[in-house]
Amino acid sequence: MPVEFISAVHTDSGASGPAAASRTGLEVDHLRRYARALDDGGFDHTLVAYHSASPDAFQIAQFVATHTERVRPILAHRPGVIFPTHAARALATLDRISDGRLTVHIISGGSDEEQHREGDYLDKRERYERSDEYIQILRKVWQADGPVSHEGTYFKFEGYYSDVKPVNGLVPISVGGSSQDAYRVGGQQGDIFGLWGEPLKETAEQIAAVNAVADAAGRPRPRIWVSFRPIIAPTDELAWEKAHRTLGVLKDQAQNTELLRHYKTSGRPANVGSQRLLDIADRGEVHDRCLWTAPAVATNAAGASTALVGSPETVAKALLDYVDIGCDLLSIRGYDPLNDAIDYARYVLPLVRQELAHRASADRAA
Repeated sequence: MPVEFISAVHTDSGASGPAAASRTGLEVDHLRRYARALDDGGFDHTLVAYHSASPDAFQIAQFVATHTERVRPILAHRPGVIFPTHAARALATLDRISDGRLTVHIISGGSDEEQHREGDYLDKRERYERSDEYIQILRKVWQADGPVSHEGTYFKFEGYYSDVKPVNGLVPISVGGSSQDAYRVGGQQGDIFGLWGEPLKETAEQIAAVNAVADAAGRPRPRIWVSFRPIIAPTDELAWEKAHRTLGVLKDQAQNTELLRHYKTSGRPANVGSQRLLDIADRGEVHDRCLWTAPAVATNAAGASTALVGSPETVAKALLDYVDIGCDLLSIRGYDPLNDAIDYARYVLPLVRQELAHRASADRAA
């Protein structure tokens, strides 16, 4: 499979992260401009994130699909929010609207506090078990030629059938996480597996864990998606100056309790992915070529929060380091989201693609 680039749409023109959506929630003109910039810039996919306080992800994904021609929405979806038969029909409908461009990213939920906000009181292990069952139901409904019934641990229904089917028969399913439960569900069920940006050694270990599950299940290994927040400038020195200015903004945002009131959770993060990022930060601020952990500390590792810092050439080389260990979906989104996306499209994507084309040409010649 080719190496592909992922961004993430932002519904608000403010700063990146929770602060953006907590101010005005949704600025339609900005969202339209953002989606078109990703389409024109050559991004392959864009994440449509999910949070209990954010604009509805299904509607944002549909908006993106109808205002673009090429970029593929990756819809983040929590299994505990709507019943799986409803989700199967809604996702198939959205896939039809997008002409087969949809991917669904299943998020089991890393924070009990956030899950409780929407009435979900399962523990983390149960949430992953429910996700496993949920994915099986989605595929059963999409592939059914007639009514289907199901009786499982978390869901039961009889005689369900949907007239609407995905364009290509199935919608690709992504799973993410850094726990053993995540590896199990992702290895057994995922077409894609998402990781946050850790050092190369730790990332390779996580890929191996997911692949081992897939191999044991006798199914294809998921494609690996890895996420970073690059900070670029014409030179490495200028990029690090920009990085420290950005860090100051992140620290200011983290102290604004009113701005982040719907997004804050108390204490050390409950999810393993965030815990791992903070533990890696304790071991050092800079890893490998240019992986910077200070933003993870400043945000309490709220989501993908490690940066790649440097010139476009340095960041492109760092991304290629991850390609070399098995990552073929590269998620890059910045702290100045729209302007950074435009800069990545102009300066980073071409360098990575040129090097990959050179390698492919050399392999053919050999």
